[in-house]
Amino acid sequence: MGNYYNYTHFRTANSLRMIKKKITIKNSSGLHARPSATLVKTASKFSSDFFIHFYGYKVNGKSILGVMTLAAEHGSELELEFDGSDEKEAMKTITELIENKFGLKDE
Repeated sequence: MGNYYNYTHFRTANSLRMIKKKITIKNSSGLHARPSATLVKTASKFSSDFFIHFYGYKVNGKSILGVMTLAAEHGSELELEFDGSDEKEAMKTITELIENKFGLKDE
């Protein structure tokens, strides 16, 4: 498990803070349809904005189309960005989901 408190705070125009965290995709098949759907469903439970940065792209982490567009493979490093009242809880939950390979057994 990763250290969930290893993140960076930033000031934005809309809020006092947002947090970012880098994480690596660990499941062997990467961020395909099922993990993407699980990620979006989990992220949608939180009120905070959630964005994923990958190779210069920034997508809404609550959009299945956006997440699937990334086509992140095993070993890809993503930067997660959270901004809102429950950002720390969202970061912890989503980090755990990714660290635990989206609850899937490796193929």
